[in-house]
This record gives sequence, structure tokens and C-alpha cells, in this order.
Amino acid sequence: MQKNKTILSFPVIKAAVNSDVDAINAVLKRYEGYIARLSTRMLYDQNGNSYMVVDDEMRRRLETKLITKILTFKVA
Repeated sequence: MQKNKTILSFPVIKAAVNSDVDAINAVLKRYEGYIARLSTRMLYDQNGNSYMVVDDEMRRRLETKLITKILTFKVA
């Protein structure tokens, strides 16, 4: 985990709330690691070997949920 990630600036957040596609993508980019971690699942093959994989459907659902929350966020 990286400790030196910077927080999103207020102008980026405000632009994302105002439906700016580039700003929304910046927010998604900032949280892509966290979303990938949340959507990681353990799968097993026919031999019983386990694999950690990112569930793409879950990842897309989490990204969609984040986007909808961004668009309904109220900025003072």
C-alpha cells in the first residue's frame, strides 16, 4: 500500500460533482486500488489450487456506485 498518495483537491471534487468527465475519471483513478481490493475474490481451479482474481463485474458495480454518489454529492 502506498502511503504517499495525495488527497483529491477541492477543485477536482467540485468539477466531478458538476459532471466533468475528466474529474470523475480522476476520482476513479484515485480509488482504483481500493476498488480492486474490495472486488478481489478467491477462486479455485479443478485441481484445488487457489487464485486471487479481481471480479470485473463487482469492480464495475463499485465504480458505478461511486459515480452515482459523486453526482449526488452536495458541495457547499
